Amino acid sequence: MRLSHNPQNCLCAPNGTHSGGETGAYLQRHFDLLIAAVCVLFLLPAQSFGQESQSLQSQASDPTASLMSFQIQDFWSPTLHNSDGDLNVVQLRGAIPFTIGGVNQIARLTLPYVTESASGQTGLGDATLFNIAAFDRSWGRFGVGAVALLPTGADGVSAEKWGLGPALGFTARPDWGLYGLFNQNIFTVAGDDDRPDVNISTLQPILNVPLGNGWAVGVSEMGFVYDCDRDEFTSIPLGAKVSKLTQIGGRPVQFQLSYERNFYDEGTGPKDTIGFTVKVLVPKNG
Repeated sequence: MRLSHNPQNCLCAPNGTHSGGETGAYLQRHFDLLIAAVCVLFLLPAQSFGQESQSLQSQASDPTASLMSFQIQDFWSPTLHNSDGDLNVVQLRGAIPFTIGGVNQIARLTLPYVTESASGQTGLGDATLFNIAAFDRSWGRFGVGAVALLPTGADGVSAEKWGLGPALGFTARPDWGLYGLFNQNIFTVAGDDDRPDVNISTLQPILNVPLGNGWAVGVSEMGFVYDCDRDEFTSIPLGAKVSKLTQIGGRPVQFQLSYERNFYDEGTGPKDTIGFTVKVLVPKNG
């Protein structure tokens, strides 16, 4: 799941655009990377996966799963609403499971880095840290906890606010795959008084359907963002993903390619977003 305080929704107001030649070269580089990502997916070796790896497929898409993982993601938005520019965010994320008093916990840190924006402002973005307690049930799992926004970002990229709020969600595991819903809420508790507060609620639908041999399809890590101050949704995406679970050096690794269209067309937020993720999984018996 992408950030509740989504770096793709924290686009600085554009004050400049690329020249035609620079834009063409930049788009060509990303197109080449996209083609390479597709080739990686389809050239990965076919594996004979058993029940354990099917479980790994579901866990890799489940924010409540007690699965250690480390991933790098690239989100490229070649088109923005009301702007001729583009946006690219590289995101690092680590999830660490642990136990307190016999209750499973999952701590997850997400750190974005803006490498390209319509305004020309780039740099480290604000980190988000959440921790949830997960409770297994016969039908699946539910989790409750908290999420925090940390103003670690560079000038012009950071919201310059500290935020905190509840997080909760559930996932169900029918025979055909995984579905659920996850909600994160961030409310400003401190920060620069000259900057607007961050008071948002993010809803993320979860859907993952295994196809066999490590392949799966589902919805992307799309988040419907409700701005409490503006009393409206400021991100209304629709997206899909295809993923492949394989092994590299004996370690399970998931590759994922996604596409999203954001139908909220006010401001200069992303319109189309292409994502590529490499996630290294560290199961308990790994």
